[in-house]
Amino acid sequence: MGSSEKKEVDPVMKAPGREYRLLMLTTLMISGCSMVYELIISAVSSYLAGDSTLQYSVTIGLYMFALGLGSFLSKFIKKNLWSWFANVEIGIGIIGGTCSLILFLAYVYLTSYQIVMYIEILTIGTLAGLEIPLLTRIIEEDRKELRLTLSSIFSFDYIGGLIGSAAFPLLLLPSFGYFATCFLSGALNLTAAAFIVFKYRKRLRNSGVYRISVVILLCCMIAGMIFSENIGSLIEGGLYRDRVILSEQTEYQKIVVTKHKDDLRLYIDGNCQFSTIDEYRYHEALVHIPLAYAEKHDKVLVLGGGDGMAARELLKYPETHITLIDLDKGMTDLCSTDPQITAVNCNSLTDKRVKIVNNDAYKYLESSKDRYDVIIVDLPDPNNVTLNKLYTNVFYRLCANHLNDGGILNVQSTSPYYAKKAYWCINKTIASEGLNVKSFHLQVPAFGDWGFNMAGAGELKKLHPLPEDTKYLTEKNLSSLFIFGKDETADDVEVNSLTRPVLIEYYNDAVREWN
Repeated sequence: MGSSEKKEVDPVMKAPGREYRLLMLTTLMISGCSMVYELIISAVSSYLAGDSTLQYSVTIGLYMFALGLGSFLSKFIKKNLWSWFANVEIGIGIIGGTCSLILFLAYVYLTSYQIVMYIEILTIGTLAGLEIPLLTRIIEEDRKELRLTLSSIFSFDYIGGLIGSAAFPLLLLPSFGYFATCFLSGALNLTAAAFIVFKYRKRLRNSGVYRISVVILLCCMIAGMIFSENIGSLIEGGLYRDRVILSEQTEYQKIVVTKHKDDLRLYIDGNCQFSTIDEYRYHEALVHIPLAYAEKHDKVLVLGGGDGMAARELLKYPETHITLIDLDKGMTDLCSTDPQITAVNCNSLTDKRVKIVNNDAYKYLESSKDRYDVIIVDLPDPNNVTLNKLYTNVFYRLCANHLNDGGILNVQSTSPYYAKKAYWCINKTIASEGLNVKSFHLQVPAFGDWGFNMAGAGELKKLHPLPEDTKYLTEKNLSSLFIFGKDETADDVEVNSLTRPVLIEYYNDAVREWN
């Protein structure tokens, strides 16, 4: 008969003594790490596959189901409870600690990314579901303290989940990125497992094998943390067409810069923000067309535009002073100092006529009393709930309230060809706030057919000539930008609001269709 069935009283049974509290601490660590794994899977899937609402919803749903499945399966484990408990903790550490690496590899090399994602969620959830029933049964011999045992186990489990969910967005991801965060969590998980296999080795079958295994695996996780940047560089080499020359995880997003010959590209969370081969087309349309329609352009507000390209075009007007609002200080700092990027934006972000405010665009408009002649909205596409807020009727109402008389609002609005419902939803949402809207588009080779929606309180008339030092825009080709083909229009769209974010659905439907 195995030693796990001996009747001697283990130190852990003497609840609530020191040994008992240490075991509860391992429960807290394991629960926190499990939460981090699920958040990483959701974040990586949003980064790679888009549609963050779907990815987080699927992850939460499958994880909760798997927890129940694990609890159910635990009733079939009748012997060697300590060995099973050690196996569960080691298994979670291995699978969780490598989950981001496996997901990126699946995305690059396999066509069944979603299947790999589902398997990881279900496996981690099932193992986590086994944990509490096993631990409860291990210490249930002390019947008098069973009530205390259950309350303590669940308390530490829930507290660990809270710590993991708070630490991931506030500390782990901004400081370490996807890979190092995974390896760190795996190391913590295996540390908890090491405590079990060393402290309670007499309760385990083949305890020597467990001790050697957990030490080797813990060393692998630590090595993964140390070399996480090298691993990330190798993986990103398969994600991006060109050579990755910079990869930085800021507090809010992943920034990657690639280069091929003279083509420098900047990506945010996997989405291309500009290519130096053709970015001038996009930014000339974004800036010079609304300025030609505005009565004045002394004061211009740029919402987004942290790369400094819009500011570069605005600085061609000697009288213009710019306030640039970008949430991510990491982005504006990078584009103010990186020599390859500043060579493209002409050091616009360090010009004395540019004031940078690192704040949420929505919050800035809510709190600011300033009014502007032109407001340029140069934000990422509305592919998640956070960004959707910046494409709602309330947001455009705030923009309108900050316009001077004769002022113009211009909004980058995705593609009227690839995402026509999303484009015309933005058009209809702006118009719902009583603004007159004039839509235009142009070909930007890196993006395809790309569109904008320009709006103002009064009739929109061209009042000023275009600057002469443009590369694409001319007085002759300007009128053609306001013409749309039949396959670039959509009438059956709704207004996008905070309470009914239809734009996300339109946008994600378009992404799925073209993918």
